[in-house]
Amino acid sequence: MSILNDLEFRGLLHQVTDREGLEKELESGMVTLYCGFDPTADSLHIGNLLPILTLKRFQLAGHQPLALVGGGTGLIGDPSGKKAERTLNEQETVVNWSNKIKDQLSRFLDFNAENNPAKTVNNYDWLSELSVIGFLRDVGKNFSINYMLAKDSVNTRLDAGISFTEFSYMILQSYDFLNLHQKENCKLQIGGSDQWGNITAGMELIRRSGEEEKAFGMTIPLITKADGTKFGKSESGTIWLDADKTTPYEFYQFWVNTADADVMNMLKYFTFLSQEEILALEESFQSAPEKREAQKALAREVTTLVHGEQAYEQALKITEALFSGNVSELTGTEIEQGFKEFPSHVMESGDDVLLVDLLVAAKVSPSKRQAREDITNGAISVNGERLTSLDAIISASDRIEDKFVLIRRGKKKYTLIRF
Repeated sequence: MSILNDLEFRGLLHQVTDREGLEKELESGMVTLYCGFDPTADSLHIGNLLPILTLKRFQLAGHQPLALVGGGTGLIGDPSGKKAERTLNEQETVVNWSNKIKDQLSRFLDFNAENNPAKTVNNYDWLSELSVIGFLRDVGKNFSINYMLAKDSVNTRLDAGISFTEFSYMILQSYDFLNLHQKENCKLQIGGSDQWGNITAGMELIRRSGEEEKAFGMTIPLITKADGTKFGKSESGTIWLDADKTTPYEFYQFWVNTADADVMNMLKYFTFLSQEEILALEESFQSAPEKREAQKALAREVTTLVHGEQAYEQALKITEALFSGNVSELTGTEIEQGFKEFPSHVMESGDDVLLVDLLVAAKVSPSKRQAREDITNGAISVNGERLTSLDAIISASDRIEDKFVLIRRGKKKYTLIRF
């Protein structure tokens, strides 16, 4: 299956300029392509994951991906898909974020491939060298105001207002494509569907600049869930690729809780499972959706891809421990991950404490009377062990790694006690 046909099967081919011409170009030899990632935070998130993995798919098909970090355009702000102006960040901040994003991109693309090694480039390297007069004469003259106003990224912002700074973003991104076309023989730019106007503007600049080699553009759909809500966020916020911002356990939970209506599409979008493997999963999912085999496969594949096999195994261990209540086998690190969003209570003293008093102090039970009832009714477990004695004492020997005690009231209500 050709790369474009594979993307089509996965629902990843949204728009493409000259499909037939691009197909021939891809079949005739290695094509260099690029996608840009502006450093708007200190980490990429799963909304960025789709274009990253699309670059990876092209590399696996024998083509050369360029991952462009927008150290220059990140100082300007892209109006595409935005209702208001971005906050302009300090240059030092953007440089720091650019370096972190470059490191993240290196986890997905093969920079040591023998024939088609990936590269990272930073558009600050060439945009910072432009003079205002030179830029306006050599680049700006190729763009009419009418042409730019017709682009959705600009047109949708006219009522709310758009600064000249963000208005110029399209020209800067177009210059990126021209620069890479000339210096890296880059023939294809890919991006989310909100980048279509910027991509085609770059192709137009390449044409107007008299380049003999033709350029192509392709977009990936912006993902929404079947219920119409935005993809990429959970109850606790954005799902980041940085393990310090979104733990591997939280990351795994996001994917394993994918709705039935979305899971098959997500398997196509975010995994490298073959068409046959996906169709087999779809068949088993339709016959027994309650087993959630498709969700488990999705969570396994994406968590392993982003955080590695060990992190996936750790996330699975935490998940199973929470489900079974057998939490005593968890390490301190795993407890930090798994109970990040659960209620917690800090004990100022390391002395032994009566369980009844601890339940009240940690607000597990609202009163001593209720605490006693909870204990005698068998509703209280400490580190997975049910305690029914009103004389039970929590001592240093009960602490996991001398730092944590996990109390469960009922089946699911956990409280993390920190010492």
